[in-house]
Amino acid sequence: MAKDSTKTTIDADGLRYRSKAPGSPFAATSSFGAATMSCFLCGKHRPRAMLKSKKLLGKSQPVCAPSCKELEEQLSSKS
Repeated sequence: MAKDSTKTTIDADGLRYRSKAPGSPFAATSSFGAATMSCFLCGKHRPRAMLKSKKLLGKSQPVCAPSCKELEEQLSSKS
């Protein structure tokens, strides 16, 4: 008797999964420099090489370099 496979579903309250594949969508890489971080302004995850530090609200925060809009245009033109 095989057990029925449970598909990932969100409960009615929207907070819990019945089953979920392990791991992160942002796969860990072997080197720290290739990891992703989110831009403080647009929130998109980008490789650290595509981010720069900018002082915002009194702290250095990672932001897209040269800007979020320009970086998005560069990436969309390459595709």
